[in-house]
Amino acid sequence: MQEENSVLGLATIRRNRGISLEQIAESTKISVRSLQAIEQGDFRKLPGGIYNTSYIRQYARAIDYDESTLLAFYHRSMNGKDTPISRKPESKDIFRPYRPASTTV
Repeated sequence: MQEENSVLGLATIRRNRGISLEQIAESTKISVRSLQAIEQGDFRKLPGGIYNTSYIRQYARAIDYDESTLLAFYHRSMNGKDTPISRKPESKDIFRPYRPASTTV
C-alpha cells in the first residue's frame, strides 16, 4: 500500500487511534474536505482567517495531538519560513505574568 501524503503523519496517527474523518466531522462540524486538507497540509483549501486556526486546533484535539506543534507547522507553511510558536512581546510591561500580592497575617 502506498503511503499517502500526510502532514506530520496525522492520518496515520488518527487511524491508529481508531478515529475516522467522518467521526471528527460529526463532532466538530468541520467538513471532511477541510479535515483532509489539514491532514495533507493543503491549508489553502481551508476557509481562511481565524477559521483556519480554529479548525486546526479542533482537529488536533480530536486526535489527541499537540495543538502547538500543528499550529507551528501551519504558520511555517503559510509564511514560508520558520515562525516561533510564541513570539516575544514588544514591550515587557504588556505581558508581565500575574503574581498575586503576598498577604501577611
